[in-house]
Amino acid sequence: MFSLQGTQNSLIAVVYVLLCSAAIAAPDDSTKHPPQYPSKPVRLIVPFAPGAAQDITGRLVAQRLSELWSQQVIVDNRPGAGSSIGSQIVARAAPDGFTLLLGNEALAINPYLGTKVTFDPTRDLTPVSLILINPRLFVVHPGFAGDSIKEVIALAKAKPNSLSYGSSGIGTGGHLAGALLAIMSGTEMTHVPYKGAAPAMTDVVARQIQLVAATIMSAIPFLNGGRLRPIAVTSAMRSSVLPAVPTVAESGLPGYEAIAWSMLLAPAKTPVSIVGKVHADTARFLDRSDVKARLVNEGAESAGWDPKKSRNYFAVEVARWSKVARDAGVKAE
Repeated sequence: MFSLQGTQNSLIAVVYVLLCSAAIAAPDDSTKHPPQYPSKPVRLIVPFAPGAAQDITGRLVAQRLSELWSQQVIVDNRPGAGSSIGSQIVARAAPDGFTLLLGNEALAINPYLGTKVTFDPTRDLTPVSLILINPRLFVVHPGFAGDSIKEVIALAKAKPNSLSYGSSGIGTGGHLAGALLAIMSGTEMTHVPYKGAAPAMTDVVARQIQLVAATIMSAIPFLNGGRLRPIAVTSAMRSSVLPAVPTVAESGLPGYEAIAWSMLLAPAKTPVSIVGKVHADTARFLDRSDVKARLVNEGAESAGWDPKKSRNYFAVEVARWSKVARDAGVKAE
């Protein structure tokens, strides 16, 4: 005899089995959405040698982000060609956020020195966050006749090419800071390149040259010992480290600015969500009082700028230094 109740029970059983099978076969949410970033260690390329100022900054960034992410951020030093070798690695890396770059002002300078650069920083890299700014400082011998940039300019105009300024090499930030000073003041000064900032400052102490634009961090040991005297900082605003020292701009050259900086960058086309997270977490640790104090002790000031502001600043730096390199006729060795 036909049983309606039995048939209903059988149908219910079949539907139940099908629903269970469908649930088992359904893809997990993790296959629909990428794992939360970062899901594995991140490589931070520092295109300078271990122990350099950029390396010190890079290790601070790596340490703090590792703590926030519970994922290791590994510093990978790739020096050479004025930072172009390491920067190129990041420019050609996959845009997935797992290869980042700690670049500096060399990114805005190198392409305009006549050297062969196989990538375009403005096209192949995307700024994530300006980490810090490190004003340069024009220093002279304590016995130098001029007490200000205005007096240095007057001396240079009175005797063209009688004043020499040193730097850590042709096309470096210190070189172009001096070149910009000469261009904006309409003077002629002789550039003397050295293999590092310390030898240049040593020659100022020895009175072999008259002037050098060094980072505050590298100049502080010479200032503390009384071997050098500061006359102007190269940032638009006075430095909190040396608040009594005027800026070049307020000493007779309005609009002058030539600072060292450190910026976190990623390969172009890195997802906006990843760029935003890296910036947010970077700004988070840079806002800590202990980090700010550490940077001030090294002559720098934390920034933590967002991607848009960092991108705009990078464009300004590229425009500034391409013009200086062209006007001064600066060519790489």
